[in-house]
Amino acid sequence: MTYANIGTLGARPGRRDELVALLTRPSVELREVGCLLYEVGVNDDEPDTVFVAELWESEESHRASLRLASVQAAIDEARPLLSGVMGGTAFSVVGSPLR
Repeated sequence: MTYANIGTLGARPGRRDELVALLTRPSVELREVGCLLYEVGVNDDEPDTVFVAELWESEESHRASLRLASVQAAIDEARPLLSGVMGGTAFSVVGSPLR
């Protein structure tokens, strides 16, 4: 079943754009492990927040992505940019009027 993860990442003041740059680096590995969509966004009304929408082939695909060496390296690189404020939710997709 398709798995979705929608969340927010708090960036340290003034570091949002660096975090966005890191999160939007091209990654063939994510596609290979089962990532269908990985969208990163911002809202100028929340200058220290990054929004992320992920869609995966399955929850296991998402878990597998977290074991990739490239993802672990990106997480380590992101740590100094993060404020520690995070939010979001995950859910199993049950349908769409577009598919």
